[in-house]
Amino acid sequence: MTQRAKIESDGPDGPESRGGSGAIDAGAELDPVHPVRPPAPRFRPGGLSTAEVAERVARGDVNDVPVRSSRSTSDIVRANVFTRFNAIIGVLWVIMLIVAPIQDSLFGYVIVANTGIGIIQELRAKKTLDGLAVIGEAKPSVRRDGTTAEISTSEIVLDDVIELGPGDKVVVDGTVGEADGLEIDESLLTGEADPVLKKPGDPVMSGSFVVAGGGAFTATKVGREAYAAQLAEEATRFTLVHSELRSGISTILKYVTWMMIPTSIGLIISQLVVKDNNLKDSIARTVGGIVPMIPEGLVLLTSVAFAIGVVRLGRKQCLVQELPAIEGLARVDVVCLDKTGTLTEGGMDVTELRALGGAEPAYVKKVLGALGESDPRPNASLQAIIDAYPDSADWRCTESLPFSSTRKYSGASFSEGDGENSTWLLGAPDVLLPAGDPALDEINGLNEQGLRVLLLARSGRELDDAAVATGVKPAALVVLEQRLRPDAADTLRYFEDQNVRAKVISGDNAISVGAVAGKLGLPGAENTVDARKLPTERTEMAEALDGNAVFGRVTPQQKRDMVAALQSRGHTVAMTGDGVNDVLALKDADIGVSMGSGSEATRAVAQIVLLNNSFATLPSVVAEGRRVIGNITRVATLFLTKTVYSVLLAILVVCFQVEYPFLPRHLTLLSTLTIGVPAFFLALAPNKERAKPHFVKRVMRYAIPGGVIAAVATFVTYLVARHHYTGAGALEAESSAATLTLFLTSMWVLAIIARPYTWWRVGLVGAMGLAFLIVLAVPWLQTFFELKLIGTTMPWTAVAIAAFAAFLIEITFRWVNHRFPA
Repeated sequence: MTQRAKIESDGPDGPESRGGSGAIDAGAELDPVHPVRPPAPRFRPGGLSTAEVAERVARGDVNDVPVRSSRSTSDIVRANVFTRFNAIIGVLWVIMLIVAPIQDSLFGYVIVANTGIGIIQELRAKKTLDGLAVIGEAKPSVRRDGTTAEISTSEIVLDDVIELGPGDKVVVDGTVGEADGLEIDESLLTGEADPVLKKPGDPVMSGSFVVAGGGAFTATKVGREAYAAQLAEEATRFTLVHSELRSGISTILKYVTWMMIPTSIGLIISQLVVKDNNLKDSIARTVGGIVPMIPEGLVLLTSVAFAIGVVRLGRKQCLVQELPAIEGLARVDVVCLDKTGTLTEGGMDVTELRALGGAEPAYVKKVLGALGESDPRPNASLQAIIDAYPDSADWRCTESLPFSSTRKYSGASFSEGDGENSTWLLGAPDVLLPAGDPALDEINGLNEQGLRVLLLARSGRELDDAAVATGVKPAALVVLEQRLRPDAADTLRYFEDQNVRAKVISGDNAISVGAVAGKLGLPGAENTVDARKLPTERTEMAEALDGNAVFGRVTPQQKRDMVAALQSRGHTVAMTGDGVNDVLALKDADIGVSMGSGSEATRAVAQIVLLNNSFATLPSVVAEGRRVIGNITRVATLFLTKTVYSVLLAILVVCFQVEYPFLPRHLTLLSTLTIGVPAFFLALAPNKERAKPHFVKRVMRYAIPGGVIAAVATFVTYLVARHHYTGAGALEAESSAATLTLFLTSMWVLAIIARPYTWWRVGLVGAMGLAFLIVLAVPWLQTFFELKLIGTTMPWTAVAIAAFAAFLIEITFRWVNHRFPA
């Protein structure tokens, strides 16, 4: 009898034993603060009526937990506007608007524009992410008015009857009403990996998922009352935290803040007290010294780069559930692939049926047809059998055993048309047959051709006997051919080119998996390992994993152990999969990647969901991550070089008791041409270099020497100019000479960061240099920025000092790269 038949035989209300969530004393008083909800009704196979659903919606018994795939609009605005550095700059901006010309307040308008760009980009990312989340949202099957339909999780009401099958996630808390070999994994809630067999009356908790069998349960807690509601909401939240890139930037900004405070105080005292200058001019120069210390654009540019990454991937139907996943996948050096659904398409075809032991082919086909009908939720292999061999109406299923990836077989007991009873198993031949069985040689030959082989065997034991697979009698081999993904070979080739090692980890026969991998050109596909022979000790397992590429007969727990073993060797591991047996490994991997058509459980734990089910999308994700990290590392050097030279210049000014050489307008011009505009283009440029660790070290090893040389060169020019120029307008001439040296030195840092050169990178650097020349050449721009080179001696001296500084920076960067490789 099938599961569907069982549902109908229970009658409209089901057996008394399949009750709700329990009863309460009829005379008990209700606490007005914490009212006790009335007892749930008995399990009703047909589900609620339309009127009952409407009644529960009216009283608020709806699963209304907002599944937030992204930050709210208010959170995005707050995060971009209300920052520590924006507050500092905002105060300085107001001061400059009061005491100085508008030219010295340009830095404030730049911050407003940058913040606006950041908000717009994140809102675009939010729109993309929210739209994809709706597309990727799984819809549970709910019975209402005697029929089953898929609805959104937010439409579930209290007492709804929800069906469960392999791979389904339990979306609300409830009580089991029907169970047909129902095994639920609660590891995401309890940490216990062993599946729990559920029977009618047993509770189920949201956040768990089905690994075998099927059934249905009554919802007893919905919305925020459900056990895993808070966890589910948190798991799908759009976040910019928990990444080496973001934490590294936060660390840098913390130290910058500590340096800024004493330096700024010293500069203020120096300019306002020690030097007896015009008050407004002193304030302007003080602000001019403080503003460039703040690398405000670095945080903004990182957010924008991540947000644009989400939008780009969204266009390729890739849902990034956690933004750091873009960064994480870029750091991956080992990707573990599940064969089924990743290298091969979900569908399969029966290519041959070989009868064994004198079995009649016609009888074998009847058995296979009946087995197909016995499982209401067939996997890909069984679906191929159902398509090839229709059910025989005169056979009746009396008991069924759903397929489990742990035991590697399924089964059913039948009452045949002539009154005879029989028990049949269908599964992996090397599991059902003893070692050395003659049939295994024939099977190995088929596996070597990349074909999948299932054994149909008759058991002399009852289906619920733990030893049902012992001593079975082989009846037939079912030969299946898997459909290779047309894009899988190119994707594997991409990973090979990018020095990312691919490991195929499958529950199927190792030889068969190796043959499939070989057809796709996987390096080392001939090195196949039967996971049942793998050592259990982590170090030895890691050695076996490093030396081989294809692993078959891997259990779900072994997949998890293999991920941990690879991580123990310092590897950053990505795991792909679509089946429920992949969940534990996906959860433990550095990056979990799920197919959109995969089970709801895999989509729930994965950081990246490929909604188009295309393995070929992965290179795009890797490339996007490498682009973001590599480019942010590049531009961070620009921002922090400015911070270093600004702090050091302020210290030198305080120590030598001289006027600060720059007005805010000077540094706004320099920052725009040597950092702001170039950084924007460099941050969005293609970059295929694999992400490397130690972000802070990699950035600061260049920023510190570059900033120190730029500051010293600029200050030397300033001191020489102070001795060269005298009389009215001397300070303006001195500032112009110092600005020229700082610009040329900063341009050389930009030229180094822009390498390797392409036509557009050369054009970018050239355009910035041309823009500065235009400012020096056009009279009204000279006046606007208060930049005018006087004479020829001092300007050429400034150029010579800058050239020597550029030479030192070049030599120093090369020495640092050799001495302190990162």
